Amino acid sequence: MLVVLVGGVSPNNTDLVFDKFTDCLAAEEQMRQHYADAFDAWDRMAAARIDRRRDYKKARDAEAKRLLSNLGTCVPHGGGDQQPVTAPQQ
Repeated sequence: MLVVLVGGVSPNNTDLVFDKFTDCLAAEEQMRQHYADAFDAWDRMAAARIDRRRDYKKARDAEAKRLLSNLGTCVPHGGGDQQPVTAPQQ
């Protein structure tokens, strides 16, 4: 299952479940590339529009935090019919 950690902290389920772990890792890499591409596009636009270097740097840092702190991670997922593993009661 692919889970997105928004801001690197808050887990959000994507409901994407893969048969192979390698497929999940490929989706994770594709998501990471999508965020990097979006940041690069924003950066090119901002560099052309923001005149003051200090304002550009502050805006760039905020946008980098917003876009690049979202992480995808693959989490092993059992079928819905399986019971969660719990520690034995003492």
